[in-house]
Amino acid sequence: MLLGPRQIGKTTLAVNLGEELNGMYRDLERPRDLDQVRDIELFQAQYPERLLILDEVQRAPEIFAPLRGVIDRRRRDGQRSGQFLFLGSASLKLLGQTSESLAGRVAYAELSGINALELASAAAQDLNPLWVRGGYPDSLTARSEAISLKWRLDLIRTYLERDVPQFGFRVPAETLRRFWTMLAHHQGGLFNASSLGEGLGLSGQTVSRYLDILVDLLLVRRLEPWYANIGKRLVKSPKVYIRDSGLLHALLAIEDADSLLSHPVIGASWEGFVVENLLSCLSASLWQPYFYRTQAGAEIDLVLVKAGKPEVAIEVKRASAPKAQRGFHQACDDLGITHRYIVYPGDEAYRLSTSDIWVTPLTTLMSTLRDRRGLSFG
Repeated sequence: MLLGPRQIGKTTLAVNLGEELNGMYRDLERPRDLDQVRDIELFQAQYPERLLILDEVQRAPEIFAPLRGVIDRRRRDGQRSGQFLFLGSASLKLLGQTSESLAGRVAYAELSGINALELASAAAQDLNPLWVRGGYPDSLTARSEAISLKWRLDLIRTYLERDVPQFGFRVPAETLRRFWTMLAHHQGGLFNASSLGEGLGLSGQTVSRYLDILVDLLLVRRLEPWYANIGKRLVKSPKVYIRDSGLLHALLAIEDADSLLSHPVIGASWEGFVVENLLSCLSASLWQPYFYRTQAGAEIDLVLVKAGKPEVAIEVKRASAPKAQRGFHQACDDLGITHRYIVYPGDEAYRLSTSDIWVTPLTTLMSTLRDRRGLSFG
């Protein structure tokens, strides 16, 4: 099952795979296609040797219980696995019936937006269009900044007016938009439901439910703090990011790079952009992302944990010659992390003098993480 937000490119990828692998594509948002697959056993029996691609699969949760029997029968008959490719626009939490019915019979992958390594040129100065417009293909490739911004605003409106109600959430569109915009203004900040609720005239419980909706629709990342039993007072609230930088900027009416460079959100926007690009290169089954912060000020923007152990510490700086703060050193020492990095918007990777910290361009660290090489550059 391939998961990802709407318009991120799942359908294009699946259709291309279908052309190579004798696939049959059905969009379950089309009534005719939906009717064809409601009896999934009959549908599969009609096309036993074809790759069956079902888009927006959350529209037909009733197919998954009988599909379990279809898959088990094929296995007993020694037939090939991988006959079905499902596409979904929500998290596993919203697709709960799917994950429960097909436990052990389905593999999950998440498709993120276009990332920095996928650009034709990954030099630091060429990242600005991706950063400003975000990773949605139609936004990134639009003919002008104005067209790109309009596309993103239309996507936001579609989510609020159509997609949220389709998933069964009863939330006033304008209220959810105000909340989403407030999160944009607090990009990368600690989530405080009570404080946000006061600004919206809502209870903290309602605000937390709104956050759950945006997280489940793969639009917002809730980055949890890493807890360590080290005898220090730790921050326990999650940090919250609008996942796509282009949607972040649309919510804040930032149209182009000049507007972004003069906006107060620039540092937090860069941090979120770096975090999402780095996580797009990692195996979610091997690495878990966190942040770390103590009440005394020791802090790591991104902690990568493997097999329950913090392995990598990453600080994000929007500076041409960044320096590691004392709090970063202290946090790394607290957790016993030896792989320490600062991501900056430059072109060269270098080691800080008298330090074990590497300063690195975003794409250099992305390549290292993707290729699973030794986590150093020396």
